[in-house]
Parts: sequence; structure tokens; C-alpha cells
Amino acid sequence: MPPNARAAVARRVSHSSYATGFVGSLEGLRAVAAYGVVLTHVAFQTGLDPATPLGAIAARFDFFVAVFFALSAFLLWRRHRSDRRFGSYYLHRCARILPAYWVCVIAVLLFAPVAFGASPSVVIAQLTLTQIYLPQGLIGGLTHLWSLCIEVAFYLILPLLVLTVGRLRSARRRIAVWVFLAAASLGWAWIPLVAATPANGWPNMQIWPPAYASWFAVGLIAAELEPRFHATTGSRLHGWLIKALHLRPLWWAVALFIAWVAGQEWFGPLGLEHPSPAQFTVRTLAGAAFAAVVVWPYALAPRSRDLLATPVARTLGRWSYSVFLWHVAVLSVVFPLLGIPLFSGHTLLVGALTLGLSTAVAAASYELMERPARRAFLSGLPSFIRLPRRTRHPSHPARGQHTYEHPGERPYEQPHE
Repeated sequence: MPPNARAAVARRVSHSSYATGFVGSLEGLRAVAAYGVVLTHVAFQTGLDPATPLGAIAARFDFFVAVFFALSAFLLWRRHRSDRRFGSYYLHRCARILPAYWVCVIAVLLFAPVAFGASPSVVIAQLTLTQIYLPQGLIGGLTHLWSLCIEVAFYLILPLLVLTVGRLRSARRRIAVWVFLAAASLGWAWIPLVAATPANGWPNMQIWPPAYASWFAVGLIAAELEPRFHATTGSRLHGWLIKALHLRPLWWAVALFIAWVAGQEWFGPLGLEHPSPAQFTVRTLAGAAFAAVVVWPYALAPRSRDLLATPVARTLGRWSYSVFLWHVAVLSVVFPLLGIPLFSGHTLLVGALTLGLSTAVAAASYELMERPARRAFLSGLPSFIRLPRRTRHPSHPARGQHTYEHPGERPYEQPHE
């Protein structure tokens, strides 16, 4: 394509051109991320040896939390950088995450022995997604929800980012801000007050939201690159990048290698051992790299024939939020159900049953509670508050090679999603 033609395409392709596009493979990627988190908890609780290659990789499958963060940042920024109906945004976020979350929390508090005995303040913290700010605020069956607290914090500050960073006209400047904030966040664990926690009367400040800005930056940068990336359609460099990003097995191999390296004893502690500031920083960097090589190929070079874009993968992606919510509680039931003590092996058996039961519970949660509750909530809103439904259009206007479909249920808005 001649340079002047490429320039014309670039002028036609605005940021908002991609803010409404649905990428089916990203929905499937949510399922992979959810099941990755399940597997890392199964590996830990069955005592899978992290000194083995498989154990090292599984131990660092907690990096799929970084994938969740990057996906949320990518999908929300590409839409809301130019859509500033913040009241609608907050209402839709609440409708999406709170009904399923509250049902899960209440059920665990009432019926899971590992959660019995929680104090009133801890119960309130669970219900308000503030448990990471409370000493000893994480309780059995719900410990993994610390990461949802981080994601909700991102939801809360997104309008502020839109009103500040979003006003910058140049994508390069916005990317520079994201890089700066990501780099600055790496110093969070080194702040003396943070480094001194957890301590008596103090929560673990190391896992507070600022620590994970680099993981969100992965998605924010991808959202800025997306329109510019496709505006260069026809150039030799663009063709090379597309071909490289379409090598999905290669990027998954790189992700597994990152997980394996980060799972080595010399890299930092695994399990529940508290890392030093240096160890936490390099682990966070590794998580950002993991998220980038997993998310960017699907976000920047989508294909309708991707395995993760198939109906089965997308269905599992719609259930992924409830898989994430319920799997730790399910895991606490699987051990006594099988008569297997904690940390005594049987990883395959425990993993298979946990994955199966978590999927079944998630499917029921989505169909019987999540979707009806969201519809009931949103149907009661005035029409001017509701966010518009998306429309079909080609994801690459210049070539029309890929299609972003409108799924009807807005799964691209799913939280942790």
C-alpha cells in the first residue's frame, strides 16, 4: 500500500473504531486464565514439588492473575477513554460483579467450615471487597479474592485516568505515562512502611493496588497500540508483526518459560512465604512479561479461527468469573470428598475433580444468578443510563480480514473477570 494510502487509512481509523469491537478469543482467554489460577491452587494444596519442571510452572500459574488485570485494562480503556458516562460505567460494573460475588461470599461464610468464626469486621470486609486493607482480613475459602480487590480498585480509578491521561492527544504520550506509572509502581514494595508489613495490627501492604500497576499497564499499552497497529495495514513491518503474533504456540511456550524461570528457588519464594522487596519486584516484572506474551498476540492480531474464539471456549469464558469465585471453596470440599489430606499428592485426581465441579458450579451460577441478576438490575435503569449495545463491524477496516462479533451479553466487560 502506498504511503499516502496508509496515511488515509490511519486518519480513518480512530481510537473509537476499536473501542466497540468484540474479540472472541479474548473471552476464551478468560477461561484459560481462570483454569490456570485453579491449577496453581491445586498444585499448592496437593503438594506438587516445585523443584520439578511441572511443579515450578504450576507454582507460577498465579501469573494468570496478571492476565486478568491486563485483559480488564485493555477492554475497559479501549471503550471508556472516549466514553465518559461514568455513572453508567459504575452501575454496569456493580451489576456485573457484585451479585455473583455476594452469593459466593455469603455461601462460603455460612457453609464452609474453613470460614467459620469470622469476626463481624472481617465479614463486612469480605462483602465490601476491602479485605486486603484489614489485618488478617483474608479467610479460608475466600483468600484468593485479594486479587479481585485490586481489580475493583482499578475500576474505581479508571474515570480519573480518563479525565487525566485520557485527555492527552498523543497515544505516544499516553503510552509514556503508562510506562512511567508501571516503572514507578515497582518501587512500592521498597517503601519502608510497606516493607515492614505484615506486622501486628497491619495488613500486608505489599499486595495493595499500586503494586500491580505494571500488570494493568500491559493492557493499557495494548489498547493504545491497537488502532495504530491496524492503521499501518499493508506495510512490510505490519505483515511481519501479524505473522509473528499469529504464532500462538510460540508465545505460549515463552509464557511457560517465564513461569518456569519464576518458579525456580533462586528466583524467589513460592507458596505463602513473604518475599523481600527485591523478590517481589522481580516477580511482578515476570508477571507483567507473562501477561504481555499471553494477551498481546490475541489483542493485537485476532483471528476468527483461533481455538480460543470457538463457541466452547467462549462459553467457558462467560463462566470464568464464577470459576474464579468458587474454585477455592470447591477445592476445600474436594479433599474430604476424596478422603485425601492436604499436601499429600494426587494432583491429577484432585485437579480433575476440582476443575469439573468448579465448571459445573460456575455454569449454574452464570445461568441461574449472574445473568438474570444483571439483566434485572440493568432493566430497571433509565434508558439514558444504559450503555449502548455493540454492533458488528470489521476489526480491520482497511482489509476486513477479521470480525469482532457482538455477543449480546457483553462478556468483554466481565471482571476477573
